[in-house]
Amino acid sequence: MLKGNKVGLRARHEEDVPILRTELFNDVVNASRAEGGPWRPIAPDSKDPRVVVDETEQKHVTFSVVELEGDTLVGTANLWGIDNHNRSAHIGLGLLPSARGKGYGTDVVAVLTHYGFVVRGLQRLQIETLSDNEAMLRSAERNGFVREGVLRSSAWVMGEFLDEVLLGLLAREWKPNRPSSPSRAA
Repeated sequence: MLKGNKVGLRARHEEDVPILRTELFNDVVNASRAEGGPWRPIAPDSKDPRVVVDETEQKHVTFSVVELEGDTLVGTANLWGIDNHNRSAHIGLGLLPSARGKGYGTDVVAVLTHYGFVVRGLQRLQIETLSDNEAMLRSAERNGFVREGVLRSSAWVMGEFLDEVLLGLLAREWKPNRPSSPSRAA
């Protein structure tokens, strides 16, 4: 498990799947804002790619996010679009509604950044988020990510086009001793 100050990132457990499905992905508004396509229902017995981990996939690494105190599942996190040639990847995360507003997002971004730069040896990490997602923008910027641009009207969400903000961080710019940086791996 990779540990931050408040949360740990661990392998996906079978018992995580129904919780993530119910609390994150069956919520039409939340899922529509978080995904690159329209929401659609997924049968409970299907191999839902949003929650079931494909161990053979090389361009996507998925974690379950748990509280360090009590090991309670609080969300999901991933490095996706991993490009080993250009040594870059994208960061994504989703927190359960009950886990929002507690600083977990900032900690998750710190741990994923550590994983990307230290464990994977990547050169660049990138985050794309809706321009009104203040929590994600704060989490990214607290970890050193810089706003690189706005993709105007690039996301169709619940009947309207929304802007997306593109944030990036290079390994040479990263400051691993930030208070929100992961303190240890176990």
